[in-house]
Amino acid sequence: MTATTKVAARSTAFEVEVLDPRSAAEPEGWSAFLRRARLWPVWEYEVLRREAWMAKNPAVLAVLRRNGTIVGAFTVMVCRSWRAGDFAPLSVLGGRFRPRWAEAYLWQLSGYPAGVLDERLDEAERRELVRRFERALCAHLGPGLLGLIYRAMNPELLPALDGRGRMSREIDPAAVLANEYSTVDEWERALDDGARKTLHELREDGDLCTEAAPSRRDLDCHELAVMLNAHRSRQDDRAWAGGQRSRFGGLHMDTRSPIAPSYLDALVRRPDVITRTYRDGSGRLLGFGTVFDAEDGCALHQWAALPSAGGGRKGLYVDFYARAVEHMITYRRPELTAGRAMLENKTPLGFGTRSLVSVAVPRPVLGR
Repeated sequence: MTATTKVAARSTAFEVEVLDPRSAAEPEGWSAFLRRARLWPVWEYEVLRREAWMAKNPAVLAVLRRNGTIVGAFTVMVCRSWRAGDFAPLSVLGGRFRPRWAEAYLWQLSGYPAGVLDERLDEAERRELVRRFERALCAHLGPGLLGLIYRAMNPELLPALDGRGRMSREIDPAAVLANEYSTVDEWERALDDGARKTLHELREDGDLCTEAAPSRRDLDCHELAVMLNAHRSRQDDRAWAGGQRSRFGGLHMDTRSPIAPSYLDALVRRPDVITRTYRDGSGRLLGFGTVFDAEDGCALHQWAALPSAGGGRKGLYVDFYARAVEHMITYRRPELTAGRAMLENKTPLGFGTRSLVSVAVPRPVLGR
């Protein structure tokens, strides 16, 4: 498999480039596009590279251009058998013929789509560009590609993704808190008694210490990764036992990989990522969370904590959310998003929802 595949037609100014971040250089104009499109840090090329190197199902990056200027992008996980090894090699014997599927999925920030198109493109251009992207992906991955799933897409992208032979459905929504508050006290007054009681007890806990800052270099990212992966595993077990919607034909269709320390290290050092840690009096890590911060909004990214049975603090996430809300209000960010999981815990904190859709495209209709 080559690192880069370009597909372009002479009759149009559109061009699609599919890159494997593990072996391809950062595409020209990528940093400028990130700023122009106001994309979150998970789209930074070095972050994509570290994620891909440590993934079982590494993502490729499709860069969409018009007259040489980037006007869109998709990040796409190349998914293999559940029995495959922990890490994906750059090439596999017979790899282009080996069955696999692809998922356009921003799994590290599941409340946001893994595709972005320039708002200046009209509907016909968006649809044509998406079809060219699909043909380029087929050319890059070869005849073994079974199909593509667009997961967790914004509804406004649906007209460009939908079509004959494609299956779409609304999925679990993203949690969103609109900034309609003048003070943090105003937000807290709207909470139910249980949430306020939890906040009060945590703030009165003299053995609980918290610290938050951007660009942190004082953290052991291996310690963070161990805690985060254990937290995710417990969440997944609870979701599976409760009949989560990722079930399909009796299979647990979770194509994510464990979080690598190097991935977290690339994020917590950034000036637009605020990392908050919680420790007890002995210095033991009890929990941590990361918040992406931008003028047009904040996003809760990662959260992990020790279970109460293991010495953690019950409801610690409530304090983390409260402090993120405080940041949103203080710096006048218009909204705070909090992903798709555990909506029953976020609704009592004032979060509403934003609709998301998924579209499944079998190989015979890709690019059509």
